[in-house]
Amino acid sequence: MKKYFDYRNGKIHYTDMGMGEVIVLLHGYLESSEVWNSFVQKLSGGFRMISVDLPGHGHSDIYGESHTMEFMATVVKDLLKYFNVEKAFIAGHSLGGYVSLAFLELYPDALSGYCLFHSHPFADSPEVLDKREREIKLVKAGEKDLIYPDNIVKMFAADNLEKFMDALYHSRKIASKISGEGIIAVLRGMMSRPSRLSLMEEGKVPCLWILGAKDNYIDCEQVQAKVRLPLNAKVVILENSGHLGFIEEEELSLKVLTEFIKKIG
Repeated sequence: MKKYFDYRNGKIHYTDMGMGEVIVLLHGYLESSEVWNSFVQKLSGGFRMISVDLPGHGHSDIYGESHTMEFMATVVKDLLKYFNVEKAFIAGHSLGGYVSLAFLELYPDALSGYCLFHSHPFADSPEVLDKREREIKLVKAGEKDLIYPDNIVKMFAADNLEKFMDALYHSRKIASKISGEGIIAVLRGMMSRPSRLSLMEEGKVPCLWILGAKDNYIDCEQVQAKVRLPLNAKVVILENSGHLGFIEEEELSLKVLTEFIKKIG
């Protein structure tokens, strides 16, 4: 059954399962909360799992021409306030990681910790900005279906494609349902986000940073070299994963996340 949070003349779709310490799961670009279904099922025995369709994605409404990271972080905070949840652990995949960092900047006291899942604290590079501009032009030209097939394939490590073909098709199906307006709003929001490197290095709350050794979008060695992690942070490299470690190495990802949360708790 779909659950909705009435928010600013629109609706935000979410799922809420389990009891205990709250973990909020935030999906990436061209995804929805559906990508976390297996994670939610397996973690809900020990935690309260809340997964959110970020504005413009999944079943959530569009709220303007640009969905900034700060706006989406505020949506998450207001949802937690609606639930009377004062403190939560947030795990964000890719785009969801950018939102998690914005949440950290705006509402540090509402975080017990956070996880960047195949994400990073940097602003878009000139090359990435150019790619996002091209994608916006394609969407405006009515050719959004040209964007997601290649993007989804690149999310998996090349040697995992055959093994996870069903997951790949599922991800494509999710992406195909996202409206052009929703895609553009999120692209513009990502393009306008600042670097939050200093915030990550400051270490206001504990951070778990999960990267994939075979990620086609993030060079894990390069990004690690650019970040001075605080003492309350931990880096884990998934050696057999691309950009979707929670699918490609699910059991290890579950173990790493659970152990980190219990340690900081």
